[in-house]
Amino acid sequence: MEKDALNIIATRHSTRKFKPDMVAESLLDQVIEAGRRAPSGKSKNQNHFLVIRDQAILAKLVELVQSEFAKMEITPENEANIGGAIKLSKKGNYVFKYNAPVLIVVANQENYGNNMADVSCALENMLLAANALDLGACWINQLRWLNDNPVLQAYLQELGLKEGERVYGSVSLGYPDTPDGMPNRNITSIKGNEVTYIG
Repeated sequence: MEKDALNIIATRHSTRKFKPDMVAESLLDQVIEAGRRAPSGKSKNQNHFLVIRDQAILAKLVELVQSEFAKMEITPENEANIGGAIKLSKKGNYVFKYNAPVLIVVANQENYGNNMADVSCALENMLLAANALDLGACWINQLRWLNDNPVLQAYLQELGLKEGERVYGSVSLGYPDTPDGMPNRNITSIKGNEVTYIG
């Protein structure tokens, strides 16, 4: 079992090309359950999962994200983080969710000190569960980058985001559009992420 878990971690890679087919409900439920079982500071368990499968809503979200990024200008301060999103949005071809049929948006309370940590744990659990279930998945930051954008905030509230909540990350989920229909599971060498043993 340990080796299975470590192999799922070692073989997880981001998927950025998806088939249009909707994810089977039984698989989607398992991915969401994995997210809900993630650690939470002081066992607050207040992550809010917005599971978006409606293609019209996803298309509207893509349109709004592109429109709002296109209004921005690239500056030395934002270039490293959102410069690519701004540039592609201005060209008019920015699909931030990589055309996945499902987007799982995870929010938490804005005034909670562990909001990013709790959401990050949930997102990683879902990414690993997706790999275990032969699904493709990719961590998505764009809605977090637009947390203070009133247009996006208003639309997300229409979809169920509650007062005082902010999005801290999302996962694009679907079947990988690969020749064998499976996610990339090549084990690559670890780069960076320095380790210092003390004692």
